[in-house]
Amino acid sequence: QVQLVESGGGLVQAGGSLRLTCAASGNLFSISTMAWHRQAPGKERELVASITSTGSTTYLESVKGRFTISRDISKKTVYLQMNGLKHEDTAVYYCRQSRSGRPDYWGQGTQVTVSP
Repeated sequence: QVQLVESGGGLVQAGGSLRLTCAASGNLFSISTMAWHRQAPGKERELVASITSTGSTTYLESVKGRFTISRDISKKTVYLQMNGLKHEDTAVYYCRQSRSGRPDYWGQGTQVTVSP
């Protein structure tokens, strides 16, 4: 059974930075794609960034150049460094682990609030 625990959210002023952390349990971390999604009030959940088992990354267009996803396989942890935060980045951020042929796993979410 995989468990994902996010941390690092909080309240920050526009232009500030936060680093989100997602700690995973289980044995599939090194061969899984890890991703961060977010959901703002009244909006659908969207993919923010992902990193594959080989280290390839993708980003939502609106966060390119500001957010960086990375992983530490030895710690079974994935990070999302968020710089230059904007009010529109306010959302609950979720960590997801996925592997072909297996169900996705989600964390409980961490709130990020960016004041204008």
